Amino acid sequence: MSDAFVTRSLDEIRFWSRIMKEHSLFLRLGFRAEDTQLIAEANHFQAIFEDIERRSHVFSVDTDPQTIRAFNTEVQNAATHIWAFKRRILGLILQCKLPGGTNFPLLVDHVSREANYFRNRLDELNRGRLEPLHDAIIDENLFFLKIMADHAKFIGHLLDPSERKLVDQAREFSHEFDQLVFQAIDLSSMRPQSQTVPLLSQFVDENKVSVKSLRDFKKTASDLIEQCRIKSIIHPLLADHVFREAERFLIILDMFDQSLSGHKVNKREILF
Repeated sequence: MSDAFVTRSLDEIRFWSRIMKEHSLFLRLGFRAEDTQLIAEANHFQAIFEDIERRSHVFSVDTDPQTIRAFNTEVQNAATHIWAFKRRILGLILQCKLPGGTNFPLLVDHVSREANYFRNRLDELNRGRLEPLHDAIIDENLFFLKIMADHAKFIGHLLDPSERKLVDQAREFSHEFDQLVFQAIDLSSMRPQSQTVPLLSQFVDENKVSVKSLRDFKKTASDLIEQCRIKSIIHPLLADHVFREAERFLIILDMFDQSLSGHKVNKREILF
């Protein structure tokens, strides 16, 4: 399984280091001009994760697992530091010490949850203690459904209010994913009795339908923003960023679907 460990580790690092790098940029753009120390820290983290992303592509599936284990530890340490940075920013905002900035508290909490997810995943990989399939299905969905619900809220708030149809669509997605989060919480609280293949299969299938719709909405919005065809204050990179995260969730859901259907999942792909 050493090749699976290497492949999974590199997959996680390549995806999430890019996400962390972009978080640093988005946070920096939301700071006030006078927040020079926070801007410098954001730039520092952007450079760190840009370097991690670059270095991750130097390795291959044939790289010695011990080398990757050491790399995981290094990246986990960086993810822990950016998580602490994000939580500190959240504290400053909630204590009204950064008035006039444009980073929503929910957005800062959101990006900190993703950093926490990233560092925990690397720790699990290094320890060889990934969750059993049925637990992973519920916990991954709980995490990503909340992420998708947040995205819909951010899109709705960052579109120009005059884009009424798109704002309404974003609000509808926000409500839909809030309901899916509540369903996931209920399924989780019923564990282990709820962890039957029929229930989990329905859970995954229902979520796939909703995530595909949201993914397509994000793609359309991203294209329209890139072409300057709608009014918003959404950075084009942010639009692409949330689209990629929806795509990531769909890949994970497809893996769960295959596993529950009894299909063998390729070890070189995302494993749970």
